[in-house]
Amino acid sequence: MQQQKIPATVITGFLGAGKTTLIQNLLAGANGRKIALIVNEFGDLGVDGEVLKGCGADNCTEDDIVELTNGCICCTVADDFIPTMEKLLDRDQRPDHIVIETSGLALPQPLVAAFNWPDIKTRITVDGVITVVDSAAVAAGRFAEDHDRLEAQRRADDALDHESPLEELFEDQLTAADLIVLNKADLLDGPGLDAVRAHVEGRIRRRPSVVTARKGEVPATVLLGLGIGTEDDIGNRKSHHELHHEGGEDHDHDHDDFESLVVEIGPIVNPALFAERLAAVIIRHDILRLKGFADVPGKSMRLVLQAVGMRVDRYFDRPWIAGETRGTRLVVIGLHDIDRDAVVADIEKAARPG
Repeated sequence: MQQQKIPATVITGFLGAGKTTLIQNLLAGANGRKIALIVNEFGDLGVDGEVLKGCGADNCTEDDIVELTNGCICCTVADDFIPTMEKLLDRDQRPDHIVIETSGLALPQPLVAAFNWPDIKTRITVDGVITVVDSAAVAAGRFAEDHDRLEAQRRADDALDHESPLEELFEDQLTAADLIVLNKADLLDGPGLDAVRAHVEGRIRRRPSVVTARKGEVPATVLLGLGIGTEDDIGNRKSHHELHHEGGEDHDHDHDDFESLVVEIGPIVNPALFAERLAAVIIRHDILRLKGFADVPGKSMRLVLQAVGMRVDRYFDRPWIAGETRGTRLVVIGLHDIDRDAVVADIEKAARPG
């Protein structure tokens, strides 16, 4: 058994698609399998890792969760990912399965290709790549730019790409998939969900399996055990970046189109009012993703805030730990031209009582 390759599942998807919630459900239904998690986030505040550490799953303890916050995992394969995998594989008690949650801005392709590194390939295989899609965001047109407007801009300026960075990243994540999860299906009616499925399937040439889900509820038996060996098929899943530079000079993938910042504010006296005001701030500044933890006076537990578009979810996840500094810290991710000072000022204003 020790000589068998350990299966690894790569879970990718755009910001706020519901990857962390999917993993929480996966852990609850893993039937005792020992799971190791590698969690990568864009930005300096590791919210997803903290949420997963607080889920209390016996088959995935805090020691089994590794957070990589030094940058997007697709850009730090050699520096972060490979050493992390080697440490997991060298443990006395190796995991039964490894689950990797990528940043919402990551290209899955470089990560999957890394499983062909000599020291990794003989001991681990990619069981499958799962791409989580926010169905409501797709239905709202987040990944469907006005091409007529963009074409007019491109004709006026040859330096402009026809496709937006959001579109390209969305398609790259779909292209890498062995299984696509159309999440948040409960937010759409039947025809709306059918339209999302058609839109998603129309963005890629390959035909991976597609399932629908609400709140990331997909049985572990569906997510694990795909047995694909995706690293052997990476040549059929090239990203826009790879296709643009195929046969030419190598170019590093970067995230100049996106920016993140961490906002630290005081206690949140009225969480409902704060969430309502946050929705307005998100729309005003076209914020792609907002998440973090809040200190609510009089409450022994910390409040988790998760926002995508105008949807702001909040819930208490665990008690504040003795010695832990209570506070409100939010990570905000937007496009590169986001007005950082204005965002901070508006969030601080939203937190004021009354």
